[in-house]
Amino acid sequence: MPKFAANLSLLFTEHAFADRFAAAAAAGFRYVEYQYPYELDKEAVAQALRGHGLTAVLHNLPPQARVACDPAHAAQFQQGVALAIDYALAAGCQQLNCLAGNVPEGVSAETARATFIANLRYAAGETARAGIRLLIEAINTRDVPGFFLNGTRQAVGLIEDAGCGNLFLQYDVYHMQIMEGDLAHTIEANLPHIAHIQVSDNPGRHEPGTGEINFPFLFDFIDRIGYHGYIGAEYRPAAGTLDGLGWVKPYL
Repeated sequence: MPKFAANLSLLFTEHAFADRFAAAAAAGFRYVEYQYPYELDKEAVAQALRGHGLTAVLHNLPPQARVACDPAHAAQFQQGVALAIDYALAAGCQQLNCLAGNVPEGVSAETARATFIANLRYAAGETARAGIRLLIEAINTRDVPGFFLNGTRQAVGLIEDAGCGNLFLQYDVYHMQIMEGDLAHTIEANLPHIAHIQVSDNPGRHEPGTGEINFPFLFDFIDRIGYHGYIGAEYRPAAGTLDGLGWVKPYL
């Protein structure tokens, strides 16, 4: 049975971030993720999780660390890694997502790649010492023009070249439907590298069932091929959050 996590950065936005933990638990979720928890004190995040019986399964390095392919900001990136680890340890979250960011003007693709690999090796070393997995995510270039990492093959190549045992892929179905399609085959072919999956439908980045992707098939397929990680519900509700949760109720 797939294990679904509510993304509290995009779901339950009818509430302040601090109140979304209670709303997710009341809706039946046991797992949550969030993009950036840093508006709250790390102990407040940890208390919200404990108070509502929730497990945090993923969050991003802070926005200041979205310079991972920029050779001019290594110190800024490293500061972001340290902050993310502090929050993850307080919350008991065992996965951190590193977003590459856009290629800076005047920086070649080769330099951006070499910089990203060097920063991944640093971050993977720090997270490994903390008992945390480091993930990278490919983002579509229609929504984020110029984003450095935009395909599964590119991501796997980076993971293999970095050579870090705790570095994995966060596979976002929405972004990869736009960039590649062929979702089921790609997930199966790269399953050893995939530690987390996120879902939203295309077009619109709304809840499953609002667009072109056959999610009932995909969820069953992911389960059958032996994926044991979490699936993050990272979408913008087409209406209210609760009105759009019909797709996930059979799994909660």
